[in-house]
Amino acid sequence: MPRRGLILQARTRWLLVGLALLFSLMLFMYFLECAPPTDGNASLPGLAGDGYGKEYYQALLQEQAEHYQSRATSLKRQIAQLKQELQEMSEKLKLVQDKKGPAANGLVRTGVKEQAPNDLLEFLHSQIDKAEVSTGVKLPSEYSVVAFESFTSTKVYQLEMGLTRHPEEKPIRKDKRDELVEAIEAGLEVVNNPNDDDDEGHNGADLAGGPKQSFNENDFVEGYYRTEKDKGTQYELFYKKADRLEYRHVTLFRPFGPLMKVRSETLDTSRSLINIIVPLSGRTEVFSQFMQNFRDVCIHEDKRTHLTVVYFGKEGFSTVRTILETVASKTSFRNYTLISLNEEFNRGRGLEVGARAWAKGEVLMFFCDVDVYFTAEFLHSCRLNSEPGKKVFYPVVFSLYNPAIVYANQEVPPPVEQQLVHKKDSGFWRDFGFGMTCQFRSDFLNVGGFDLEVKGWGGEDVHLYRKYLHGELMVIRTPVPSLFHLWHEKHCADELTPEQYRMCIHSKAMNEASHSHLGMLVFREEIEAHLHKQAYRTNSQADR
Repeated sequence: MPRRGLILQARTRWLLVGLALLFSLMLFMYFLECAPPTDGNASLPGLAGDGYGKEYYQALLQEQAEHYQSRATSLKRQIAQLKQELQEMSEKLKLVQDKKGPAANGLVRTGVKEQAPNDLLEFLHSQIDKAEVSTGVKLPSEYSVVAFESFTSTKVYQLEMGLTRHPEEKPIRKDKRDELVEAIEAGLEVVNNPNDDDDEGHNGADLAGGPKQSFNENDFVEGYYRTEKDKGTQYELFYKKADRLEYRHVTLFRPFGPLMKVRSETLDTSRSLINIIVPLSGRTEVFSQFMQNFRDVCIHEDKRTHLTVVYFGKEGFSTVRTILETVASKTSFRNYTLISLNEEFNRGRGLEVGARAWAKGEVLMFFCDVDVYFTAEFLHSCRLNSEPGKKVFYPVVFSLYNPAIVYANQEVPPPVEQQLVHKKDSGFWRDFGFGMTCQFRSDFLNVGGFDLEVKGWGGEDVHLYRKYLHGELMVIRTPVPSLFHLWHEKHCADELTPEQYRMCIHSKAMNEASHSHLGMLVFREEIEAHLHKQAYRTNSQADR
């Protein structure tokens, strides 16, 4: 009996399993039968002889595009709100942690969930503390500098060009465009909603005494960004109203996480005078062209500059003095100093003499060459990126190639103003040059100025640059689109040391023409031979 009962129970169990499988199979077939046809099997309207035309599909596509655009805008707004909430929570957590003080370090960690926000906050702030954001760090050499790339609301000016990239371009990659747009919008949020700890002047009121103004994306002037691979990305953003003199400066940092505000301040550069120091020997025609640019930009437009010319030798000195006096008589400009040195030309010596000749206290200095062309925008950048005891500015100049090669297909090269374009075949970012720099006189004197033992070409600039890198000042190194180095033929003297001569030849080769133009010159004979063969074959076929 027990055995027969077990068999009966087993049969009953298998019967129930079979019924369940049968029911599942029927239910599956029912779903297959009742399921609606998929989009892949459905026929497209208009292909089966119906009356849909081109206008219908355009309207349909337009409707879908507007729908997805609206959806993308909504998601972007939600993401921005979430990031803002995360930043606010992080700041609140930091305040709570600061109030707890040292006792918080002795607490026993009771759970991962409670400690995770604090760990994340500590990591984000540690990344900012390690980066060169608020204070400078001592660097061993110029090769350790992480340079910035500058950008506006439409263009990016980048040093790493390669064979496919350009010195000036609109960001092609969508992620790069979105990154910069997000940084600009985040900076606007900081400017328009200042905190108590922001240095905005009178709790956010304008320096002129008026009510607080709301900034928008059209007020964004320029920005710089750089990525330290082990820390994060730093953004320096500048905003300005067209009818105001002061700038709003915002520093943001992305420590492999959401954007975080580091600093927000108001900068008033309306009273900042720039002493432009130019060492010179001969080259009077070039100096005359330089003074045309100086008159248009500094005298007529900026009106906050002083010119110091340190002239070496006697030949040509009277011509330079006449040029200065002529400009002064026509413009009533008297803010210039002409210093004569009866000795062999030494650029470092000339800049040193020009800097020490200033006897009116602190001043911002721009070390300039006579073959440099700049705009009023550069003078603004010079003031914004230099601060006594904190920052020195080393802009990367856009150096123009030999116009005889660039414009070889034209009978006469165009005027200089038309040559000032950022293209691969017209010039390059002179990232190995450190001659053009903005720094305050006190900082220059504190580091000891130039090494006057360096003779000849080039080395004195690098020595001064290294002094700043070895110190605690921040070195702002970035390409500046408003600063150009005009082409002129270089001569490398035999008296130079082997290292200086190599640097001079390298600069001479880089300064002549682009990669493609130099290639065409190298293979010119091969190209002419090919054209000659083609012409011979054409004439032979015509004779037949």
